[in-house]
Amino acid sequence: MFKRLVRFVFIEGKKLMNTTYSKRKNINNGAALLFIFFSLLFLLCLGRIVYIQATGTVDGQVLEAKAEAKTLKERVIEAKRGSILDRNGNIIAEDTSSYTLVAILSDDNPKHVVDPEETARILADYIDMDEADILALLKKDRYQVEFGAAGRDISHTLKSQIEELQLPGITFNRETKRFYPNGVFASHVIGYVEKQDNEDTKETETVGMLGIEKNLQSTLSGTDGTTFFNTDRWGFLLPNSEERVVAAENGDNVQLTLDKKIQTFLEDSLNTVQKQYNPEKIIAIVADPKTGEILAMGQRPSFDPSTKEGINDTWKNLALEEYYEPGSTMKVFTLAAAVEEGVFYPNATYQAGSIKVADSKLNDHSGIDRGETLTYLQAVQRSSNVGFVKLALELLGEDKFLKYLQAFGFDSKTGIDLPNEVSGKILYERQVEKATTAFGQGTVVTPIQQIQAFTAIANEGKMMKPYVISKVVDSSGDVVEETKPTVAGTPISAETAEKVREYLETVVSAEKGTGQKYAIEGYTVAGKTGTAQIPGSNGKYMSGENDYIYSFLGMAPADDPELIMYVAIEQPNVPTGKTAADALASIFNPVMKNSLQYLNIKSSTVTSKKEMASIPDYEGQSASKAKDALNKLDYDVLVIGDGDKVISQSPSAGTKLIPGEKVILKTSNSIEMPDIIGWSLRDVMKLANMLNLELTTSGSGYVSTQSIEIGQSIEGEEFLIIELLTPEKMLENVEDNEEETEQTEDDGVVD
Repeated sequence: MFKRLVRFVFIEGKKLMNTTYSKRKNINNGAALLFIFFSLLFLLCLGRIVYIQATGTVDGQVLEAKAEAKTLKERVIEAKRGSILDRNGNIIAEDTSSYTLVAILSDDNPKHVVDPEETARILADYIDMDEADILALLKKDRYQVEFGAAGRDISHTLKSQIEELQLPGITFNRETKRFYPNGVFASHVIGYVEKQDNEDTKETETVGMLGIEKNLQSTLSGTDGTTFFNTDRWGFLLPNSEERVVAAENGDNVQLTLDKKIQTFLEDSLNTVQKQYNPEKIIAIVADPKTGEILAMGQRPSFDPSTKEGINDTWKNLALEEYYEPGSTMKVFTLAAAVEEGVFYPNATYQAGSIKVADSKLNDHSGIDRGETLTYLQAVQRSSNVGFVKLALELLGEDKFLKYLQAFGFDSKTGIDLPNEVSGKILYERQVEKATTAFGQGTVVTPIQQIQAFTAIANEGKMMKPYVISKVVDSSGDVVEETKPTVAGTPISAETAEKVREYLETVVSAEKGTGQKYAIEGYTVAGKTGTAQIPGSNGKYMSGENDYIYSFLGMAPADDPELIMYVAIEQPNVPTGKTAADALASIFNPVMKNSLQYLNIKSSTVTSKKEMASIPDYEGQSASKAKDALNKLDYDVLVIGDGDKVISQSPSAGTKLIPGEKVILKTSNSIEMPDIIGWSLRDVMKLANMLNLELTTSGSGYVSTQSIEIGQSIEGEEFLIIELLTPEKMLENVEDNEEETEQTEDDGVVD
């Protein structure tokens, strides 16, 4: 029993020992496995760490870049948009800094608004917003708030004042805005800008929308820069961190041909006429005919580029983006073509009133009686449609007339450096279209085309391409691009241009000239009026009392034009006692006169109002007394005939004359040819008209030869041929004659 017990104990003890050993063995094995596992894991992690430490990358991504992305912030340095300047460097458009007031409300930011009530009370004294409204904003559950219009466009001075208060949580965002200091000022030429989101860069960009701002977007905009810096979790700059800056490249500055002073004269006059006559449209352009530079360009309706007020009234620059029938200003170029071809005889006559062309009857305006006999010079002065149809189709010829229309550029764009220019269209298929084109109906043109063509009349036959961009200058002051005057063509000769100017001057000075209202004290003006019908929606012309486009195309001084100007007004509401010409003169006269005086341009003969008085009617009066009276008014008087009393006079009574100008008094029908050497063409035309002479001229300047001998009896209806020379050429001829005389004398001595 005892043995069994001992054996049992021994066996069980052995089993227990074996079990314990087995467990220990398992534990040891597990521990060993764990040790091996964690050792391998440690070695793996250590290897990974060593690898990361050595390469600095994880899964192909650079850790330094990832870390930098967490703390490195990037801020765009906005490039300054280039300024737009007038010809004298005056600012028309520029970038300025503005500030937006911001309040940080979240207490996650150390610099947040601590006391909303106190902050609202103080801010109410500095911005245009009630204290209660400010407090309502400051109590909103947002990270930060702005203060609407009251907190935008904060000036630098006000910003500094608020910053001095050191209000917790109150800060500013700096922005750049486009500033147009002159308000409504050639607005469709300059244009305006808008802030737009760029879908590619996700950045906000300043984009030009009209005019120069749009056309030179890439030139003006420049290239934005960037600044990089390290921040804490709240976005504040870390101590001792360095900023890295990629500098912005500012836009180039653009200097225009516009003159701020002349443009201001124009805008003021447009405002006056707009208020008094309330027309549908007004268009006006002032240019230098010798270069093609546009000195001023304005219109109504217009808009303020800063506020955009009025922009929806019209998006178009009416001077070049719309064409229309010009009316009688087109007669200038019909006249020029006829003079150039030698078929314009100022004293030749025709029967005015109406003319039949194909199956159509074309009429003169109501100021010309049906069947009235007029000279062709009177056709110019009184704007006879019939006279110009005869000039174009009968004397000039339709093919030649078309050639001159094309030479003056009416079938193509001028190429002015502004966007969206359209071209006129010469309507020249049917015979009636050819006829109406001669006096400005049917064919359509743009105002800028008329300005370009008119430079040829004012600039000795050379037609100058119009332009508004003088030069582009970079931020360093270096000229990047500069525009030089360009001759667009030479449709007529210098001699023709001078004659046409003389004829057009009588449109303003003649007794029945349609341009009398455009006379300017102290300056001679040459030009042509226009009245154009407006096509209606039904395809027919509108027939209301003032349903017309009234215009004037003029230059001054007439003998050597320094400025040309086009002004047109559509459908004015004319007050009682006024005319559409009064509206146009209210623009043309002050702008032209003020501009000439501002540019220190002197007239060849400066006169006063007293000196510009109309000459009286001397018919039936004593010739000697009439001569004495006219001499006292400083006129050059010529009495012809052998009678005692005046039977006719030229110019006629009521004509406004410049002192020193010639007045001819006829005393009988028995006339001897006077000495007209040295006379101007205008004075010769007075004589030819009075004596019913058929005048033919060549050259330009003053009379150097006459076909009818001095003292020869004149019966009337004779041909008078004169040659005109400039004073310089006449002087050369005198010197040549003197040299020939001296040579002859020398030759006689030798013989």
